[in-house]
Amino acid sequence: MPKTYSDLQVAHEAALKGAQIIRHFAENRHTLTIDHKGRHDLVTQADVQTEQRIIETIREYCPNDAFLAEESSADARLTDARTWIIDPIDGTTNFAHAFPVFCVSVALWENRQPKAAVIYEVNSGEMFTAEAGGGAFLNGKPIRVSEISRAGDALLGTGFPYRDLGLIDDYLRLMKCFMEETHGIRRPGSAAYDLACVAAGRLDGFYEYALSPWDVAAGVLLIQEAGGTVCDWDGGEGWLFGKRIICGNSPVSAYLLERIREYIPEEKRRAQL
Repeated sequence: MPKTYSDLQVAHEAALKGAQIIRHFAENRHTLTIDHKGRHDLVTQADVQTEQRIIETIREYCPNDAFLAEESSADARLTDARTWIIDPIDGTTNFAHAFPVFCVSVALWENRQPKAAVIYEVNSGEMFTAEAGGGAFLNGKPIRVSEISRAGDALLGTGFPYRDLGLIDDYLRLMKCFMEETHGIRRPGSAAYDLACVAAGRLDGFYEYALSPWDVAAGVLLIQEAGGTVCDWDGGEGWLFGKRIICGNSPVSAYLLERIREYIPEEKRRAQL
């Protein structure tokens, strides 16, 4: 890396070095140990070692910055300080089963706003990047959210929560509505990748609940810089820690918000801060 470096270059370098650890374990699966943080919540030593490598790389260039990372941050809070929000393997269940897709997600936040973001899909080598005010890119080429305006023409993304099943019945009714009214729903199994696909115009909108800050911290900047919108399930700003998110181009985001308000009771829509 050059002596004069940007925050985005640091994130890029850290993501690539983290991916080296992931590829090592992907090629030597007999050495992979899998533990459970919860009934359906997996963690592997690849997650832990990848996170360590990412943090070590960033500290070489930014020794005074703070970190909020999935495997090492027991207290998920954000201050005004420069903070790197990291998901070493977003899509751990996919990775543990040798099923693509899984991503490295690295984002820098400062003054409680996203400044730089990288999402690297390890299998395909797709590198999604964004800087605040600088646009969003896929492997160096500019990307934009889709121009779909009708719900009937939209392809949506979502996820199936595995820690919190409290909304599952409402969620399934909502999903049935979307299946009837849109082109369909996709679930790759990595929220970071879903958000990157919204930014790239592959998905027209995305919604999910029970998410953590490291799931969305990078992807939201990609979407915003690609011309899209992000909100929580009440149309507010509580999506980073509120566990509920809607994003997409403006008309599809508005449609998602309308249907979620229709199918999900108010007390269940509220951001869980």
